[in-house]
Amino acid sequence: MKITNRCFVLAVILTACTQLLSAQSPIKQVGKVTGVTVNKQEVDITTENAFIKVIVYSPNIIRVRMDKQTLAPDFSYAVISQPVTTRVNITQNDNEININTDSLKVNIHKNPYNITFSTLAGEVINQDESGLSTSWVNESVTTYKKMQEGEHFIGLGEKTGGLDRKGNAYTNWNSDTYAYTTNQDPIYSTIPFYMGVHHNVNYGMFFDNTWQSDFNFGASNNRFSSFGAKGGEMNYYFISHKQVADIIRSYSSLTGLMKMPPLWSLGYQQNRYSYYPEKEVFRIAETLREKKIPADGITLDIHYMDKYKVFSWDKDRFPDPAGMIKKLKDMAFKVTLIVDPGIKEEKGYGVYERGLKEDIFAKYPDGSNYTGQVWPGWCNFPDFTNPKGRAWWGSELKKYADEGVSGIWNDMNEFSTWGQKAPDNILFNFEGKIASHPQIHNVYGLEMIRASYEGYKAARTNKRPFILTRSGYAGLQRYAAMWTGDNRAEDSHMLLGVRLMNSLGLSGVPFTGMDVGGFTGGASPSLYARWMQIGAFNPYFRNHTGINSKSSEPWAYGEEVLEITRNYINLRYRLLPYLYSTFYEATQNGKPVMRSLTIDYTHDDNVYNGLYENQYMFGHAFLVFPFDGVTPFGKLYFPAGKWYNLYNGEVQQGNSKIGLDLGISKLPVYVKESSIIPMQTQIQNTTEKPSDTLYVHVYKGDVNNKFVYYEDDGESFDYEKGDYFKKAITYDAARKTITFAKTEGSGKSKFSMIKLMLHGFNATSLKLNGKQLQAKDDFQALMVPISRFDPTGLSNPVEGEKIKSVLVKSMNDQFNISY
Repeated sequence: MKITNRCFVLAVILTACTQLLSAQSPIKQVGKVTGVTVNKQEVDITTENAFIKVIVYSPNIIRVRMDKQTLAPDFSYAVISQPVTTRVNITQNDNEININTDSLKVNIHKNPYNITFSTLAGEVINQDESGLSTSWVNESVTTYKKMQEGEHFIGLGEKTGGLDRKGNAYTNWNSDTYAYTTNQDPIYSTIPFYMGVHHNVNYGMFFDNTWQSDFNFGASNNRFSSFGAKGGEMNYYFISHKQVADIIRSYSSLTGLMKMPPLWSLGYQQNRYSYYPEKEVFRIAETLREKKIPADGITLDIHYMDKYKVFSWDKDRFPDPAGMIKKLKDMAFKVTLIVDPGIKEEKGYGVYERGLKEDIFAKYPDGSNYTGQVWPGWCNFPDFTNPKGRAWWGSELKKYADEGVSGIWNDMNEFSTWGQKAPDNILFNFEGKIASHPQIHNVYGLEMIRASYEGYKAARTNKRPFILTRSGYAGLQRYAAMWTGDNRAEDSHMLLGVRLMNSLGLSGVPFTGMDVGGFTGGASPSLYARWMQIGAFNPYFRNHTGINSKSSEPWAYGEEVLEITRNYINLRYRLLPYLYSTFYEATQNGKPVMRSLTIDYTHDDNVYNGLYENQYMFGHAFLVFPFDGVTPFGKLYFPAGKWYNLYNGEVQQGNSKIGLDLGISKLPVYVKESSIIPMQTQIQNTTEKPSDTLYVHVYKGDVNNKFVYYEDDGESFDYEKGDYFKKAITYDAARKTITFAKTEGSGKSKFSMIKLMLHGFNATSLKLNGKQLQAKDDFQALMVPISRFDPTGLSNPVEGEKIKSVLVKSMNDQFNISY
């Protein structure tokens, strides 16, 4: 037999063996493309084993849907936007399909199916791993992506561990994880969105599948990253932009933007599990005011309830809830109450009886209500995937609105039951489509906070709800702020909390917080002081501790810690104009308030280094260096640019690493060059009016900058009708000009004067719209010196910075100040 014939026979045998193995394999791959239909911005593809739809959602977003059977009608709790009309060119031949937009290229290889996303210049951004692509094992589906050399992975929501996810794997299954460890996974929420960074390109990947999902970024393999789920479709959105901030913006365009929060929710919140009785609540409120610790909120945990039954009060501990809340309001405190989803099975309990009447509880297949045990005992659980269930919940919340409650804290909404093993055969309405627990579990919390937000908005005329949640799914930012659950009073947990919030910010959730001081255990004075300092630079600033732990109010750790924490709470209140404007930015483009350095310094490898991964920007201006409460010496990394010490104005050049002696009285914070920071005079709560002067701090730099200053009434939705005050402030380094643009909006500012505070400027002569102004020598000291508690000692010196300042009248028209 000739060699060529032998080769042919061998090839036939190998092909037959491969086909046999494929037929017997428990793994079903997509296989060869067998049909293609193009319809405007959509490409429908059939393969040997799958049905695929590729949708051009925008010039920068490509959606891929895939299943073993014909694709089901489209539905998502997370995605609220539709594809935008996009200029696209789609071509194909026998070997491939090509989809080109103005921003990226998509190539789909036909035999077998394999997809690659590239820049217009042909640089690979992301591609399927050759030979693996997408496959099914029973009902589980997974897509495998080629792991690029030097690739970093960031985001994925509330995930423990380091900033860079590379080398690790994660599971999404919302879980009640009391006192979780610093590497425990999963914990409370699911946001299946991450970003990849390599070779000066970036991309985002949002896997919109509510079943238990798994993400692998090179754990136990050196070949691929992957994402998949235990059921449902392979359904992902690929997002490509040159800037990480734009990827977050596009992701937010899919899943929604947060609304403006009530101003009081940005103030300091005092909490404990639990404050009771009423007398103790008043003692806390009165002590905050007596010791001049600015505060806006007091939160009540489950002990306010009658035997832990939601929508009830313990009448012995709280005989007159409405009267108590009114008295606290007169002291300028807002009250937030905890609510849990479990409704106790108890005849005569009105909430339970009304739930039965409306038939809104999740059920077993035999029609009986699912019963699980939580705080009140055996409970039924509202089906929040049923519009009727959400409406019922909203009607029950009205009781709290009528009593004057300002905030609703959603807890246990993973959902949690004792045993933590709710059965798979619980059925949910799923907007009339009926689904089982494994498909609904990860969105239960999202739909609960949706019900809370919509219900509380309806219950209080033209008042912004404040909703806080422990659990959720992608899109939760539309309804609630999120805190990171039952943490530990440990240094490592404090720093983990920083990373969790930074990761949530990368994942489209701007309004986040942690239990400052630690929930379980008891903080040392140094840990507590450091945690309160970091908390002042968190989006949501809440002090909280658990039952049977020592008191954790600012005065509970001694006089020195009280002075330190008061300094930083004071600073936060002076920074509220800056912070509120930064939240406004988040409502426009999804950019987080607490920003991982990977957003602005994406391709600087130092920001992924474990030594520096906790550093973050607070808004556009502040570079915060979190350290634990015991380390005497810290290593700091300064990215490119010029940086000013917040406390004394000393300049540090960027692209540099330094060591710093760490004291407990100050948290290292620096200000980015060219920053614009509006501040106000000291207030004790957000109902108190500051002076009529807005202090606008400008830090001299070599780069241009723009800051959008924003005000509204802080409580209503009138801003959606144009009732706001907005003014863009720009710094032009080359032209040596600071410009206040023409005012936008019909609202009026609370400030009639502007005092320009110039850091690093030597000019004494300024011009306002061409007219001469004289700058004055000034001095800024942000911190009150900590006392020397030795009676024979001297006071600590005042630390501050000599600057130039000029006072001008605020104008609605544009005005320029040149130097």
